[in-house]
This record gives sequence, structure tokens and C-alpha cells, in this order.
Amino acid sequence: MNQFISTLEKRGIVLPPATIDILNNCRSFTVFNSVQELSIAALGGENNNEFEVRYELPGKGEITEAIVHRVRNGVAANYTDPYMRRRDPDTMAIADKEPTDKETFRERFGYGFTELKNETFEWLKNQDLAVFFYFAGRAGIGVSGMAIAPANAGFFAMGLAMLQQIIPIDELPGNMELDSIIYVAPTFRHTHFDGKQIVVHNRDGNRHEIYSYNLYPGPSAKKGLYGALLTKGEKEGWITAHCSTVQVVSPYDNITTFMHEGASGGGKSEMLQHIIREPNGQVLIGENSITQERRLINLPILSSFHPVTDDMALCHPSIQKNNGKLTVLDAENAWFIRVDGVREYGDDPFLEKITLKPPTPLLFLNLQSHPDSTVMIWDHIEDQPGKPCPNPRVILPREIVPNVIGTPVSVDVRSFGVRTPPSSLENPNYGIIGLFHILPPALAWLWRLVSPRGHANPSIVGGTGMGSEGVGSYWPFATGKMVEHANILLDQIMATPATRYTLVPNQYIGVWKVGFKPQLMMREYLTRRGNAKLKREQYQSARCPLLGYELNYLTIEGAKIPSRFLQVYKQSEVGTEGYDKGADKLYDFFRDELQQYLTPELNPLGRQIIEACLNGASVEEYNNLIPME
Repeated sequence: MNQFISTLEKRGIVLPPATIDILNNCRSFTVFNSVQELSIAALGGENNNEFEVRYELPGKGEITEAIVHRVRNGVAANYTDPYMRRRDPDTMAIADKEPTDKETFRERFGYGFTELKNETFEWLKNQDLAVFFYFAGRAGIGVSGMAIAPANAGFFAMGLAMLQQIIPIDELPGNMELDSIIYVAPTFRHTHFDGKQIVVHNRDGNRHEIYSYNLYPGPSAKKGLYGALLTKGEKEGWITAHCSTVQVVSPYDNITTFMHEGASGGGKSEMLQHIIREPNGQVLIGENSITQERRLINLPILSSFHPVTDDMALCHPSIQKNNGKLTVLDAENAWFIRVDGVREYGDDPFLEKITLKPPTPLLFLNLQSHPDSTVMIWDHIEDQPGKPCPNPRVILPREIVPNVIGTPVSVDVRSFGVRTPPSSLENPNYGIIGLFHILPPALAWLWRLVSPRGHANPSIVGGTGMGSEGVGSYWPFATGKMVEHANILLDQIMATPATRYTLVPNQYIGVWKVGFKPQLMMREYLTRRGNAKLKREQYQSARCPLLGYELNYLTIEGAKIPSRFLQVYKQSEVGTEGYDKGADKLYDFFRDELQQYLTPELNPLGRQIIEACLNGASVEEYNNLIPME
């Protein structure tokens, strides 16, 4: 301990007294300096190929949280509790007295956090601990931090160290401030929180403390530190966007950069996927869920692409190029990729190749494994017999991704993805969004405020129905005030008039099952056009004004997209009546969600936009409020 503290002191790094107390009084602690070291710790030692993460619960006996295997392509961890295989959307509780619109710890649990905080520290003192330093962000933009976790939860620490770059102790910057600390105490899920994935945030001055009471990386190792980035950005007037970013090169060498936002399950990782052809070489647009008719097109050559971000993008002022477009930089060191759409060999050749024989160990979650086996990303575990887990994951270091771009890029098209249900006259719903729509900037802002979670969400517990993830689709991870983030987003849109906005569905267009094809087809089409504007006769105001402008026709490489995929009311199973009933559902949702932003602190232009929506504004009225270039 003395040597550890001495090393830090020589570098001008000061630990909080409570942290020093934990390390002074714990059973033991090990400082880790690499992901490789943590991959060994995940199995309890170099000679083990199987390990159970177990804890003794007072009065309840022993409980096994996860079973970990050493596999040929890395480490595989599987939770014994199906609930732990997806992120619970209601994990966050705020322990401090800083401004927040989130439920506080006291409001939720009926007592102050100080008592539990002390209990957490005492529990940690009775453990063998794993300790390491990290940086959340990239290129010096972000938050530094330290993680303290039970040593037997090495797989969790490994995931955190991959997602947010681990810093070896001898490479710590001099006088580094500890912007954040993560304390991990998984047994409290059972002893204090009725089995739930609670993560408590405590904004203690300039330090963001995160108390993770579970071992699923989603709400704490990933989204917990996302919350720390958002807290820092809220204070400084910038955001970390919830998005994927990809630079696409057409067969004619046009380059277009897409930024795809949306709630969990909104198609962010899928925006980085290749279009898979049918055995005959054609591309399937969709299948009619009623008649089973399949619609295919011919695309002789597909675009190539360079991934930039998978889920989080820094929009820091220092990287902006003042070119009328938003400039972004990846906020992560690795990507937490959901592979539920990979159901058999050949569904995603890119991911299959990179995960089968990676140059560095990967971390797999919710995938079938055995000691010394090779994990196949299409071999998902079952939550129960015959019911595959909807959220199998792999953590993929961005450095091993082919053609990845590590420098800031300016965004040409900013799209927003929505999971849509099947919709018809018989069963009307909000699945009335065509292949893609053009949004005026004011409407683009509104869609980000409401951020529908959407149909059959695979990433989270209870992911059914419309639901909202709020401002920018990242509100579940933010700690502060909604209106502050709404204002920052609006300022961002106003400052980037050369960026174009689109709306794109996934899963269903009316009665047609389409998966994530709409956003991939949009990517192909708009890249081929480059900077050329759409002809005015190519689009018109959508029948539902919330959808902006709908396309009248669309042709890709001579392949015509049927109008029923562009204007959903032209589907015989939907018609105008079914469409309008779905539009009513959308309007009800928008009206319910937008009311909460009408506070005195809201930007006056923002108030105009929201009030226009509540009054049933036309597309042209939205465009007049913030004109499209």
C-alpha cells in the first residue's frame, strides 16, 4: 500500500481519504495495468479455464452471479440470472444535492445515501480488490478515473478496462485529477435492492462517484461513465452524443459521413454493418408479415465504409471546424456490440471474421461457451428453453476494427432511428414511417427530445411499447436537468446549418418486416448522391407532419423502391385510415413527452417549436422556424 501511494504521490496524484482507507484496510488489493492482466484475473488465475463469480450473502447463503470461461478468442461470461443479461432502464439514482430531474436516492428508497455509502466501503474492506486507472473519452477529451472492484469480478473489470482505456500506473499523467471513481459492490443488489441493477451517482464537487451494485457492464462500466461525460458536458455546454458514425464511400468515390442517433435498439451498431445479399445475389428489402411476399432488388455494387463511432461521440468545442457541420470523435476505446441479429453463419461476415480469431482477447456476454472452446457470435444462450437471450454482446476494441477512423470527422447526414411495430388498419400503430424521411432541423430537434424507445427493444428489460429515452436519446444516463440538455442540443443544431437530418425506421414499415434494411438502403442512396440535393418533386410534406418530408420515388442503381415502402398509406393493408390512426398515436406520444420541457429556462426558439407541435404545425411551419439549407 505504501509503495502504491508513494508512486502516486511522486506523480502528484491524490486519492480521496475514503479510497485510501479502503485500500489500507481491505484484505488485499492488486493494481492492474492492462486488459491482458484482467483477462487472467477474470478466471481467477492463469491456470484456470473456468471460474464462478460467487458471493456469500448474510442469512441467504452463497449466490453465483456469473460463470466465466477462458475461450480461444477471449473470455466468455454468462449470468445465471436472465434479468442480468439486459440493462434495466431504471438503474440510476442521484445521491447528491446538485440540480437534477432524476429521482434522487432519498426519494426512491426513503433514506439518505450516506449510510449505504459507508456500508459499501465496509463491504469493500472485507474483500480482495482489483484496482486500476482509466480514461473515459479520447484524445484528452473526457474524464479520468479509478475503479475499485472485488477481485473475483475480473470479467467486469476487464470489460470496463476495454471500454474506457486502462492506464498503466507508470503512464499516469503527472498531477492527474481523479474526475471519477467507480466502486463495485455486487452483493448489494440482493441485500438492499431486491435484485435490481442499481447504480448510484454522487457528483461530489469536481469528482463524479459511481456506485455500481451489479455486474452487468451496461449500466455502470459503460453508461455509468457516459453519465460522467454528460455531467461534465452539461457544465461546459457540450454533449457526448448517443450515436454511431460511419464514413461511407460510394462506387463513384463520393464520401458521405453519417451520424445515426436513437434510443437503445435504434440501429446504431447496425449502421456499421454490411448489407447481406440473398443466395441469388439480390438484396431483400422486406417481407410482408401477412402475405409472406418478399420484395428484392438488384444492387450490382455496394458502397464501402469506414467506422468512426459505435455508440458514443464527443461533440467537444475544441474539435469543431466551423464549416457548418457537426464534428465528432469517438468517446470509447472499445465497442459494446449487440449481435442478436446474427443468427447463423454468414449473417455478418465482418463481425464473424474479426471475433473468431481476434489479435487480442475479446469479452463475450450471453453467448454459448465451454472452456477452451471458440465462441460463435450466432450461438446465443437461452433465457429459457426455446427463448434465446435477445441481448448477446461482444466487446470489440476499436483498434482491431479494419478501416476504423480515429480522428474527428464532420457529419453530412444526421439520422435518427426508431424501432417500429407492424401496423395495419386492423391493428393500427406508429409503424407508419417510410424507408426514410427528410426532417427540417426543428423537427429533428423534437425527435431527439422525445427519443422513442420503440418496439420489441432487445437491449433493455421491459423493452416493449413506445416509451421515451428523452433528450438526445441519452437521458437515461444523464444526471442533470433536461432543459439544459435540450438547450445544448438546439444550440448545436443552430450552429451546424449544413448538416442534413433524416428519420429512419427499423423492424417494420407498415406490415412489411424490414429489419435494419431502411437505414442501410438510405446509406447507399444518399452516399451515391454525394452533396447533390434531392429534386423538389422527389419529396413532399408527409401526410403526418411529425414525419417531415416523405419521398415520392427512390431509385438506387436503376432499382426502383416500391412506393409502399416510402408512403405507408399506399399499402393496401394500411390505407389512409390505418395510417392516420398510427399518426394519432405518434401525436399523443409527442404531446405527452414535450410538456416537461416547457420550463422558464427553455430557449425561446425551443418554446416556439414545441408549442408549434402542440398546436399541430405543418411541415412548412417547422421549416420556417429553422430553415433547411
